[in-house]
Amino acid sequence: MSTDKEKLNQLLEKVDEITSVLNAISQDLRSVSASLKSMAVGQITQPTPVAPAAPPTPPREPTKQRSLDDIRMSFPEELEARLAFEEKGDYIIIKPKQFLGSENFAKIASAVRGMGGEYISAGKDSHFRVPKKKA
Repeated sequence: MSTDKEKLNQLLEKVDEITSVLNAISQDLRSVSASLKSMAVGQITQPTPVAPAAPPTPPREPTKQRSLDDIRMSFPEELEARLAFEEKGDYIIIKPKQFLGSENFAKIASAVRGMGGEYISAGKDSHFRVPKKKA
């Protein structure tokens, strides 16, 4: 009878471990879901300008360069304070100074994509980069 109790206790411990893992996965999924929703809301809430009848197109100007200050001013003050900006070659590199959280990360990623930039996932060296040349 005691071996049955031991087996039952082992099974209960396994069930508790599985429950803990499932709870952690559930929390991660909530975080990802919140990030996706905030990115989707950012894309939905940006109105698409309605183009009037197209006037004749003037000759194309040479592409302009963005400055570090141009990029910095693209972010709200509270987000800008959490970011470090650096010029490197043809790009402006944006690195977080602290943990951003999913909502702030999504806001920054959306702004960077709007400027033609991207997120570079590289562990501790992960960063956003925005080309200096406007497209």
